[in-house]
Amino acid sequence: MKILACIPARYNSTRFPAKVLAKDTGKFLIQHTYEQACLAKLPEKVIIAADDKKIVAAAESFNAECVMTSLDCQSGTDRIAEAVKDIDVDIIVNLQADEPEIDPENIDILAKLLIDNPDFQMATLAADFQTKDQIADPNIVKVITDSSSRAIYFSRSPIPYDREKAGIGESLQYLRHIGIYAYRKELLLEITASPQTQLEKAEKLEQLRAIELGIPILLEKVEHTCDGIDTPEQYAEFVARYLKKCKT
Repeated sequence: MKILACIPARYNSTRFPAKVLAKDTGKFLIQHTYEQACLAKLPEKVIIAADDKKIVAAAESFNAECVMTSLDCQSGTDRIAEAVKDIDVDIIVNLQADEPEIDPENIDILAKLLIDNPDFQMATLAADFQTKDQIADPNIVKVITDSSSRAIYFSRSPIPYDREKAGIGESLQYLRHIGIYAYRKELLLEITASPQTQLEKAEKLEQLRAIELGIPILLEKVEHTCDGIDTPEQYAEFVARYLKKCKT
């Protein structure tokens, strides 16, 4: 079974423009993500799907395979579909470009989910929350599942909502979605050929398109190891961690 990891990279990020090319560590932010992905054992290769020639040039500087995609792509998933449509591959793992500390083992866990569960076409990961504040944070996506570990819904709001506690309950199971996905190629092309759905537009969450289309998403719980880089402040914290690690 052929497995590929793909990192969609957008140049004009809203909160942190050109963040994938930030280089305060001596390496591009996307280079860190790419190198972590290359440590995973199951993908045969890792490629970058870019929307700007500056990203392509950066990728070439660290010898990464990079595909230039259309500016018309509405999401990272759309960008990946365009990049892999002519590649002979069975499973594609979608990695976020702004997660330079992603655990390579989680990439393998996700790919193996589809290998071991042939009836499923899509899979993702989740983890426990560390604090109640994180559950309330709309920048951190929540997910709920059924008894068979299939995703029921993803939201930026706290789910489930504890009516008696006016929101977040003490005893309920809250799961933090980790924004990494695995798709079988046929499904990826099918999803991206479909128009954006109302819930997807409302929550700004791509995975809700699959939910609205009735596509089961298998989920496995792992340990949360890192946060993505959404702001210059988060990037500065990553740089400090990285440089400290380099000194030890």
